[in-house]
Amino acid sequence: MQWYASADSLIQAVTRSMARRAGTPFKVGRLLLVVERSLAIALGAWAWGICCIHAVAAAEDKVVVEIEEAITNYTNPNNGSGPLWCYGAPLLVRRGKEVFLSVMETGKEVPPLCNTRWQLWRRTDGGWRLVQHEADFREREPCPLGGLQEGRLFLSVNPSLSPPGTSYGGVCDPQLLQFDMRDPGAAPNILHPLWAEGTRFTEHSYRGLAVDAKNNALLMLNIHPEGHYFPTFRDRDGKWHPLQIIRFPIRACYPEVVLRGRSAHVLAIGDIVEPVKEWRELKFQVLKREWDYVFRRLFYTYSPDVTRTPFAPPVEIDSVENTAGHISNLDLYVDSRGRAHVLYDKQSHQYAFLRDKFFPGQPISVSLIHAVLDGGKVISSQVLLENVEGSKEMAPGWGRFHVTPGGRLYVIFYATWTDKEGKSHADNLLMALGSGSSKRTAVPLGLKRPLQSFFTNTTRGGSEPSRILDLFGVGADAYTLRYARLRFE
Repeated sequence: MQWYASADSLIQAVTRSMARRAGTPFKVGRLLLVVERSLAIALGAWAWGICCIHAVAAAEDKVVVEIEEAITNYTNPNNGSGPLWCYGAPLLVRRGKEVFLSVMETGKEVPPLCNTRWQLWRRTDGGWRLVQHEADFREREPCPLGGLQEGRLFLSVNPSLSPPGTSYGGVCDPQLLQFDMRDPGAAPNILHPLWAEGTRFTEHSYRGLAVDAKNNALLMLNIHPEGHYFPTFRDRDGKWHPLQIIRFPIRACYPEVVLRGRSAHVLAIGDIVEPVKEWRELKFQVLKREWDYVFRRLFYTYSPDVTRTPFAPPVEIDSVENTAGHISNLDLYVDSRGRAHVLYDKQSHQYAFLRDKFFPGQPISVSLIHAVLDGGKVISSQVLLENVEGSKEMAPGWGRFHVTPGGRLYVIFYATWTDKEGKSHADNLLMALGSGSSKRTAVPLGLKRPLQSFFTNTTRGGSEPSRILDLFGVGADAYTLRYARLRFE
């Protein structure tokens, strides 16, 4: 089956404005990969597997969709990013009955690369309202958002100090904006993080942000142009602690970061130009696209106390380097025992035409995987759902963790399938983890407009474990930013 070859013309029609500016190489927004993956999976999905999905009797697994709505539309910035581009860092925070959201806005006729600005939205019982935005369009990327229990919001911004239209390497000044949740429309306090010596920050920041809401602390990551990360820690007293750099074996980006007290955990995906000359040449012949970054090696590192111990040498959790595959780092959660739970999806071969040329006869498989690490070592790894080309299993897509009060861990994910009558379906589904059984069940949520890529009210961003699940993302209409609220009953 020519999954990607069949879908490519439609993908490029939807995401063409994410391609590079003429004569200027840059990374295409991750939204292209999300749309590409979703369309490819939809084309390759088949019938339900026996007992793959059924109603779960436990009351805590019953989920009701309370709200589905559009928030706003967005214009593609043509700068290599998009509103969900920082998928590893949080954009949504729930505090009580209110939800806060960071949204990217593109400036009309403002030249790339730094041609967007942040918007801060709040949802109350009266619906969504834009409460504040930056005056100028000086950002390239979305701005991560985190919240503390005592009522402060922190927005990670990276305004350019270079002239508008600077294409690459423009100097930026990473800051942290502090808002009051009780009055988010008031002017924020501007905080200037302290970094280790040798920093040089540009518009390509690939920022990571984690907050420990209970301990009023946060951790920021910002990438150096050479590819390693500079982290800095802000403790509960407001003191900054510049930390030693994190070096991955190759450039790794889009980090999920968890902060627990002074222990920290980082998950990131390798992000480099296609290293195999023959594969790169064939992809260009077929796709006619010069942008060619690949995501094949998944890394994890941690520190038991960031103020005393540097981050450990990164562990490589998984790789599809030898099969021209693709991996997406989806989420990271640390449980009460300090074990790191990793969620990722894995595709054996990124394109059917690559498989046909270099790996003939090998089926393309798409898997949703849950791994657990303790002390920097992988102690378990389980395929939650897998579609193998030619099989009748459902095909998984984007996913996230969600934790409820008491520490029950779930996976919410997007999937496609074809029923016995040949009708195509797509939905977001819920799967409970930690029951001790090797068999997992997935409950379809019945969204009218399923979200193919999304953020949640994650504890990484300061939201408390909750029986409410907030989803922010995009569905079939990739230019409409949508929200859904679900409740565990």
